[in-house]
Amino acid sequence: MLTVLRSHPPFRVLWTARTISFVGDTLSLVTLLLYVADQTGQPLAVAALLVVGDVLPALLGPVAGALSDRFDLRRLMIGCELTQVALTVLLALWLPTWAMLLVVVAARALTAQVFAPASRTAIGAVVDSGTLPKANAALGLGTNGAETAGPLLAAVLLPLLGVRGVLLVDAATFLCSAALLTRLPALHAADRAAGSTGVCSTGDLSSTGDLSSTGELARTGLGRDIRDGLGYLRRAVVPRTVLLGFLGVVACNGIDDVALVFLARQDLGGGDAAIAALLGAVGIGLLAGYWLLGRPRSAGASMLMVLVVGFAVSSVGNLLTGLAWAVAVAFALQAMRGLGLAAMDVAAATTLQRTVPAALQGRVFGAFYGVIGVGAGVAYAGGGLLLTLVGPRWAFVLGGAAGLAVTLATAALLRGRSADELVDPR
Repeated sequence: MLTVLRSHPPFRVLWTARTISFVGDTLSLVTLLLYVADQTGQPLAVAALLVVGDVLPALLGPVAGALSDRFDLRRLMIGCELTQVALTVLLALWLPTWAMLLVVVAARALTAQVFAPASRTAIGAVVDSGTLPKANAALGLGTNGAETAGPLLAAVLLPLLGVRGVLLVDAATFLCSAALLTRLPALHAADRAAGSTGVCSTGDLSSTGDLSSTGELARTGLGRDIRDGLGYLRRAVVPRTVLLGFLGVVACNGIDDVALVFLARQDLGGGDAAIAALLGAVGIGLLAGYWLLGRPRSAGASMLMVLVVGFAVSSVGNLLTGLAWAVAVAFALQAMRGLGLAAMDVAAATTLQRTVPAALQGRVFGAFYGVIGVGAGVAYAGGGLLLTLVGPRWAFVLGGAAGLAVTLATAALLRGRSADELVDPR
């Protein structure tokens, strides 16, 4: 994993910028959650902050991805980071009421939604195909490590700096990220389309409505770009199956963060320390999974096989958690689930980078991140109802079983296909 960082300077720049930015993201999220909880005392207010920050922006994923396919990725990512600097400074100086805070947080989340597909598309532009699994694993290790460090930093900095000070630290991380991204080469949409001719030899990009020149991009409206991207997904079997499988598994298993609290307290007899340990177990598994997938032996594995295994492991982890008889057993199973989530992330990203034409990757990754947000929203809504009806144990068992059913359906649809093939979009 360290090899790809040493041997690919542009990727090292992107990795460093993304990791620093994620530290700030998590730092400010914890700070704002505590601030809203203190100011309102209402669980629904805290939940609304999470929905506005995670779920609603996902609905605009295809729009965010279309921007990546129209503009230079470096300028787009720098613009996103600078916009987040301005919005975070505004939050720090203003500290608005709850309603206005939701508006500013939503604006920040939309900006982050634009950045996400741009950064994933940029990886495919600065790293060769054989190195993609290691690069995606390295990115996952960096960003998830940053998400783990964020709450710890918040615990240290909040008493010293207060809410305003921590938010200004977050703004500084975005500014640092933007400065680092200026060191990337220009990644123009037309250049990326032209550079993908070797990959796209079996597909006719014109049939998807994709464009390979700056002039054509300028003449085509954003709405047409979005329709073309969605039309490509309707015809391209492998990318479409990856996205639908991801949606199903997240929707079935995304309840775990909420259900773990009730499982630990009601069924396992644990206290706050047990809850914290169980919530941290997935993160430990994620970091271990990314490290394993970044090793040289893992780079040659079939990414579609890794994807299906990741779906299965994450689902089985939740199913068996519902049957756990002790906190230690549930901890081990949730750590196993984290391994599956790491495999899902690396395999899905690598598969899309290898199979989707470069000029369409922004739109596909925009839809991918939209799928994750929608799946999480379904899990929160449906999972809460399931918890109320059957309790935490059966919620885990039923959710895991449904995730396994989605896994089997995905495996059947992908049988006999290769993650290195380009699906003819016609």
